[in-house]
Amino acid sequence: MAYSCRTYELHCNECGRSFGNQPLSACDVCLAPLEVHYDLEAIRPHVSRASIAAGPFNIWRYKALLPLPDGFEPDLPVGFTPLVRASSLGRRIGAEKLYIKNDAVCFPTLSFKDRVVSVALANAQAFGFTTVGCSSTGNLANAVAAQAARLGLKATILVPADLEPAKILNTLVYGARLVRVEGNYDHVNRLCTQIAEEYRWGLVNVNLRPYYAEGSKTVGYEIAEQLGWRLPDNIVCPMAGGSLIRKIRKAFKELIALGLVEEKPVRFFGAQATGCSPIAQSVKQGLDYIEPQRPNTIARSLAIGNPADGPAASKMIQDTGGYAEDVSDLEVVSGIQELAETEGIFTETAGGVTTAVTARLYAHGRITRDQVTVSVITGNGLKTTDALAGSYPTEQSIRPRLADFTAYIQQLEQVSEPELATVGAY
Repeated sequence: MAYSCRTYELHCNECGRSFGNQPLSACDVCLAPLEVHYDLEAIRPHVSRASIAAGPFNIWRYKALLPLPDGFEPDLPVGFTPLVRASSLGRRIGAEKLYIKNDAVCFPTLSFKDRVVSVALANAQAFGFTTVGCSSTGNLANAVAAQAARLGLKATILVPADLEPAKILNTLVYGARLVRVEGNYDHVNRLCTQIAEEYRWGLVNVNLRPYYAEGSKTVGYEIAEQLGWRLPDNIVCPMAGGSLIRKIRKAFKELIALGLVEEKPVRFFGAQATGCSPIAQSVKQGLDYIEPQRPNTIARSLAIGNPADGPAASKMIQDTGGYAEDVSDLEVVSGIQELAETEGIFTETAGGVTTAVTARLYAHGRITRDQVTVSVITGNGLKTTDALAGSYPTEQSIRPRLADFTAYIQQLEQVSEPELATVGAY
């Protein structure tokens, strides 16, 4: 597959130098991150609400707005996950127009990382890589392993040695080579950077990072379309490296520039766990830099102590008039339970962070009850069941007799026999 430079290419965020399209993530002059820049005027004639609506019900309906090589024909139906009106959760936390963007059901591996990997691997193939990989706290590992298997690519995945067992299993089952590394994610990522310099491999969040990150924009595109081509008032988003929250804003800005949505201010709110909250602390202190932290939280998918996009994410949040909060591990578990009990959505620990932070933002008046707010849930709770260990004791068993069942229900609900009879009459 050949690249077309008519609509996009890599630019340095700091000095503005152009790098065309190649597997490179940092400027070789000023060392700043590279990002995909688009010629929106060239794209404009090919994109409309009607053309998008005529596309498939997945992220490829936005194909013209993604960095995809000429001739690329996608066949993996990733994305276009539900935007759910969270009425029950809203009543509990004082929100009238709260929505959940539910990437806990994203295909194929149940997290938003399926989006970014699909874009990254399209470019990996175009660059001629036959082996791909990543450094990961779990969800990215699952997505790379699954999609590499589908495409016939070899996969080598590096993860912290103490990663949740479910996420390790969900990587190994696809046949990927898994390398456990002693230390936290930042140690793993540094090793991956060295590997990218020595091996002819496509590492999706290292030398393919600019393309990989663009896949996150599809979360923003979908939110706008699912709201009837309108932008929300607020976005609440979990933060690890800080890329997702920035790319949602980039998506909104592109939609405005192309005339697909009406311009309006959108405030962005970041969510982190207290045990690893470098971006949140930067926002709270009004800083334009990040003070790295040593991660110590059950929310391992967010446990990046020195986030690559941290400074840019902090600045963006402050520029939009938003804020960032962090919550304890106990609150993370409560957030998981609250979302499940009110909306029937089982999220992983990152979603517990987002839900708990969303509740706090309403409680502190940073978001008012009548504003349209979207809380972004990025992964499925089946991946982090260990976080709930001990929360639900094993229930006693009963004999297969109605009398035993009735006694047990009375014990659970503490209701009287007449009340049970009344219920049975209906």
